[in-house]
Amino acid sequence: MNGGRVRRSRLPTTVRNGAEWARHFARTAPGVLSAVVAGLVILSLAAGMVCANQLSEKQTRRDTVLRHTEPLADASQRLYVALSAADAAASTAFLSGGIESPGVRTQYRQALSDAAAALADATTGASDIQTREIVARISAELPSYTGLVESARANNRQGLPVGSAYLRQASVLMQQSVLPNAQQLEQNRLAQLREDQRDISTLPLLSVAALLVLLIALTAGSVVLLRRTNRRFNLGVVTAAVATVVALVWIGAASIAATSVIDTGSKGATVRFETLARARILAQQARTEETMQLITRSDIDTSEGVFTTKTTELRNQLLTVVTAESPAAQTFSSWQDGHHTQLASNRSNDYSAAVRQAIGTSPDGSAFRFGALDDSLRAELDTTRQQVRDGVDAAGDAFLLSPIGTLALLLVAAGSVAAGVWPRLQEFL
Repeated sequence: MNGGRVRRSRLPTTVRNGAEWARHFARTAPGVLSAVVAGLVILSLAAGMVCANQLSEKQTRRDTVLRHTEPLADASQRLYVALSAADAAASTAFLSGGIESPGVRTQYRQALSDAAAALADATTGASDIQTREIVARISAELPSYTGLVESARANNRQGLPVGSAYLRQASVLMQQSVLPNAQQLEQNRLAQLREDQRDISTLPLLSVAALLVLLIALTAGSVVLLRRTNRRFNLGVVTAAVATVVALVWIGAASIAATSVIDTGSKGATVRFETLARARILAQQARTEETMQLITRSDIDTSEGVFTTKTTELRNQLLTVVTAESPAAQTFSSWQDGHHTQLASNRSNDYSAAVRQAIGTSPDGSAFRFGALDDSLRAELDTTRQQVRDGVDAAGDAFLLSPIGTLALLLVAAGSVAAGVWPRLQEFL
C-alpha cells in the first residue's frame, strides 16, 4: 500500500518536472532551433503533399474530360440534331405522297436510330435527378411522336387530308417538347464540359497558398536563425527557399500554358463547337418548316416568316465561326437560292414544281443543297470537336511531371532545412 502511494505521488511530480524542462528548453537556443527546423520540415512536407494531390487531380480531370465529359457533350449534340433530322425527314417523306421512296423512309428511320443511340450515349453514367427526368420525358414522348408520324403516313397513303394534321401535330410535339428537353440535356452536358475545362486550366490556388505560407515561414525562420546564430544566411534554408520558388514558378508556368491551349474564351474551340451545333440544329428546324410549308398549304407568309427567322439566326451564328468563303457558308447561300426557287413556284400556284424543288434529287433542288449544307456543318463540327479534345489533352500535358516534380522539390526543401540547421544546432549541444 505504501509503495503504491509513493508511486502515485511521484507521477505528477515527474510530469511537472518534464513540462518544466520542456519550457526551459524551448527558451534556449537549441530549443528554438529545434522548433524552427521541425516546423519548416513539416510545412515543406505538407506543401509537397498539397501540390502533388492538386496537380494530380488536374491530370485526372483531363482524362475524365476525354473519356467521359466531352463524349457525353458530343452525344447530347448528336441527339438534338438527330431528333431535328427525324422531324425534317418525316416531312420530306410525307411530301413525296403515297408510298414514299425507300431512300426517304430509310433516312427517317436512320435519324430515329441515331437519336436512340445518342440518347443512350448522352446519359451514360448519369446519376443526377435532372438528367434522369429529362431522359424520362424524351423516352416517353418519342413513341407518341412516331405514332403520330405513322398515323400521318397511313392517311397520306390513302389520300386523306387529315394526314397533314397528324404530321403537324407530330412536328409541334417535337419542336415544343422533345427538342427543348434535348436542348436542356445538351446545355447541361456543355456546362459540365466548360466547368471541367476551367478546373484543368485555372491556377491551383491551394497549392500556391501552401507554397507562399512556406516561403513566409522560411523567411521568418531565417530571421530567427540570424538572431540566434549571428549568421546572415543559412545555406539549407536558402536552398529550401529556392526549391519552393522553383515549384511556385513551375505551377504558374504550367497554369499559363494550360490556359493558353485549352482556349475557353469567347472565340475558343468550345464556343465554336456550341455555335456550330446550334447552327446545325437551326438548319434542321428551318428545313422542317420549308417542307411543312408545302404540306399544310396554309398561310405562306406566316410560314415563310418562321423560316426566315430560323435562317437569319443560322446565318448570324454561322458567320461568327466560319468565313464567308467557307464550304458551310457557300452551301448555306446555295440552299437559300434553292428555297427562293421553291417559294416562287409555290406563290405562283405551281405546287408540283415547288414539291419537286423541295424534295427532288436534282443538284439544283433544295433537298440536295440542304444535304450539302448539313454535310459541311457536320465536317466543321468534327474538326472543332477535335480541336476541343486536343486543347484539353495539351492542357493536361502542361502539368505533366508537375505532381512528382513539385513533391520532389519540397522534399529537397525539407531535407535542406534539416541539413542546414543541424550544424548550428550541434554548436549548442
